Amino acid sequence: MPFASISRRLLPLLLVLLAAGCASVDRHRLIAETIAPATPAQLSALHRIFIATSRERTPAPGVIFSGERAQQTAFAFVDISVPAIHQAGREERSPSPRVADPARYFAARRLGIYGGEKGFRDALARDIAARGGRALVFVHGFNTGFDDAVYRITQIVHDSGYLGAPVLFTWASAARTVDYIYDNNSATAARDALEETLRLVASAGARRIDIVAHSMGSWVTMEALRQLAIAGDRDLGGRLADVVLASPDIDVDVFKTQMRRYGVPEQNFFILTSRDDRALDVSRLIAGNRPRLGGAIDAQELAGYGVTVIDATELSSPSGLNHSKFAENPLLVRLLGEGLAASRNGPTPSEQEISRRIERLTRGIGQTIGSAAELIVTTPFEALNIAVGQ
Repeated sequence: MPFASISRRLLPLLLVLLAAGCASVDRHRLIAETIAPATPAQLSALHRIFIATSRERTPAPGVIFSGERAQQTAFAFVDISVPAIHQAGREERSPSPRVADPARYFAARRLGIYGGEKGFRDALARDIAARGGRALVFVHGFNTGFDDAVYRITQIVHDSGYLGAPVLFTWASAARTVDYIYDNNSATAARDALEETLRLVASAGARRIDIVAHSMGSWVTMEALRQLAIAGDRDLGGRLADVVLASPDIDVDVFKTQMRRYGVPEQNFFILTSRDDRALDVSRLIAGNRPRLGGAIDAQELAGYGVTVIDATELSSPSGLNHSKFAENPLLVRLLGEGLAASRNGPTPSEQEISRRIERLTRGIGQTIGSAAELIVTTPFEALNIAVGQ
């Protein structure tokens, strides 16, 4: 697509994003001033989220961690309740961050800061052991406040039905749409901290470590995996399982160099793409019209690097940006929980296995997908068109 054409099409969106960049800082409050009562029947679940972050602490009431970069990784946990009225793919957020209403919205119920790495590892080890040795590390993307990251991983874990210990790695995003370059540099600065966090999760006893990274979080994830490969431990001693890059905001050529250093994955490696991703269109514009990995790409060429590409262009998303389909579309978020992998570190799943899993899911939730659509799945061995929806 010509550069001028992209500019004309995205100018209204850029103006909206610039206006959003001036929003009040108070919207990033995680801990409310007051919390309304709720009965057990009004709550669906309570999730404990373990947190490792390269963000700096902030004295701002209820915000906890800011968008500033810290010199040392900090560790915490937060308990988030999900209301019984929750709908899959949604984040029911209170219109007033100062007041929590657990009966209607996601609500932070308790937060604790660990004094150091040992306390965090010990608590995480107990949770991992209680959950069968599994852990999910989620890495958020651009323009994401601490509160946004916490609520997103909670929604993903809840809607996907993931049974392992949830670990949020949150890097120092400024949570402002006008700070794309700052965020990119913050993500790069956090690659060592993410590598250390992955090693920490492994040392806490995880036998299977799944990674889900979104948008710019895919960049820091690929950098951390590249560093692990250079260090001779690219699969964390056999513990690394599924890697999912959702709407990855990475230059395609850069990703290819990262994969050449990493090598053909032994674990299952998935890239979720969408050709109507407007946020990545903006990123492409900022990057000099260079294609982004999560946008319009050559799936068969990428599959040659040993990855599976899932094109979800035709699937719907409530967001006009179409940048978070992996979490907002009921089918995709359930696929995260089901896992497309046949085993912990097994080979890329066959056509029959992929079709069987997707068909099982669509029978149960097909009515929520909307009009008939299809997933285009390109594996290192074959390309599949799988019908979903009504």
